[in-house]
Amino acid sequence: MISPKTQVASPTEKFFVLVAVCCAAAAMPLTFTGPAVALPAISRTLGGSPIALNWVTNAFMLTFGSSLMVAGALADSFGRRRIFLVGVGCFALFSAGLAFAGNIVLFDILRALQGLGAAAAFSGGMASLAQEFDGSARMRAFSIVGSSFGVGLAFGPIASGLMIDAFGWPSIFLLVVVLALLALGLGAYHLRESRDPDTAGLDWPGALSFTLALTLFTYGMLRAPETGWSDPLVIALLVGAALLFLVFGIIERSVKRPMLDLTLFRYPRFVGVQLLAAAPAYAFVVLLILLPVRFVGIEGMSEIAAGRTMIALSAPLLILPIAAGLLTRWFSAATICGSGLIVSAAGLFWLSHFAAGSPASALIGPLLTIGVGISLPWGLMDGLAVSVVPKERAGMATGIFSTTRVAGEGVALAVVSAILSAFIQSNLGATASGQASSAAQRLVTGDLAAAASNVPAISHDALISGYGNAFSSLLWLLTAITAITAIVVFTFLGRGASADMAEDATPLPEEEEVLRVKKA
Repeated sequence: MISPKTQVASPTEKFFVLVAVCCAAAAMPLTFTGPAVALPAISRTLGGSPIALNWVTNAFMLTFGSSLMVAGALADSFGRRRIFLVGVGCFALFSAGLAFAGNIVLFDILRALQGLGAAAAFSGGMASLAQEFDGSARMRAFSIVGSSFGVGLAFGPIASGLMIDAFGWPSIFLLVVVLALLALGLGAYHLRESRDPDTAGLDWPGALSFTLALTLFTYGMLRAPETGWSDPLVIALLVGAALLFLVFGIIERSVKRPMLDLTLFRYPRFVGVQLLAAAPAYAFVVLLILLPVRFVGIEGMSEIAAGRTMIALSAPLLILPIAAGLLTRWFSAATICGSGLIVSAAGLFWLSHFAAGSPASALIGPLLTIGVGISLPWGLMDGLAVSVVPKERAGMATGIFSTTRVAGEGVALAVVSAILSAFIQSNLGATASGQASSAAQRLVTGDLAAAASNVPAISHDALISGYGNAFSSLLWLLTAITAITAIVVFTFLGRGASADMAEDATPLPEEEEVLRVKKA
């Protein structure tokens, strides 16, 4: 076994640490873009109800998002290197297992376990980077990680499409395993061990209440379109989630070393960073899931053609996150992030004007606009997240920020899927009779044939038209939410550290560091 390094890292070792974290970061987006492209094929092979098929994506995002704060706290307490290596190893193991899943239930369980491994790998890796790099070098390192994540997003759909076409859907997890093993090897050899010397153990009551609350809420949102919002179980799930979130807040205010330090919300810049973390969920990430399902399941594209079209959406993440880091020399983070979200909102509005079945070439412009817009804040978000807490609690900062981002993505996907189902059901109207809800659920998962069998009175063209109109309505809603978020983020981030200090006599130490870097 390779012992952890404790001496000061050389530039070469820092480089390989960055490569290890980048490999892990590139693998993670493949785990939700790949299954999104493969969902129709997975459905044909493993079967499953609409809820079970929704959990193909949501099981990963739920456990990933709800475990990040726990993983960050564990990294601070027991060692960032240790948590990173354990997480990457589990992530590789469960990713390999998915290729051999024999039924949809086992597949969903493995997806949930895969999310737990990803949470540990991500939190441990990002917290380790915060220890290895300082000041402007840290911002550059996080920008590079953001671009690595963008590589996974950009090439995930087309790589998945090619592999599905050549070898079948189980092969999409091969590249994930290779990247994870590479990260594991580099991290084991080059990563130094570090931890928070003031840690007081894990806040288990807070961790359990938060995770359970998020689970109940997500399951309630997934179940509601199928059984109705008045279903007693749906009501119980949502009420239970609300009560558990309240309990979580009470716990975090009472424990000595909380998993989520609620006092940080006194600082407008910290709040702005959390809002910024949630913004890509509904401005970008939900499209990574919904568009491949639309292209393959509804419009009849091949997986390769769908992946090729999706490149326009995610390709800007290859370059622009690093460019955004360079732009901070001339523009404030608030200006860059706010402007980027406005550009994304414009792209969403543009995309809403194209009906289902439109030529793929016509979609390149709006997809590219959305990708360009979201890439600008993407390169700054992780660096901003760790700049608002002391360096010793970088694991907590990463956990809070990543939880907001990834849990927000899981919740946003569940909510957006429910809204899309409701819009489709409304468009099908009385013609579908009592089968409108079931047909809408099947259309959301891309199963056009099953939807048509549920409502034989409605033609295929009418079903596609109803789906397309509902999708456009959804894009209008996402446009409005993204534009409002842009204004709020610009206002909160633009206040600067000096405004925060004026409100509280105890400044955040690394706020001053960020200001010195920007002035330099």
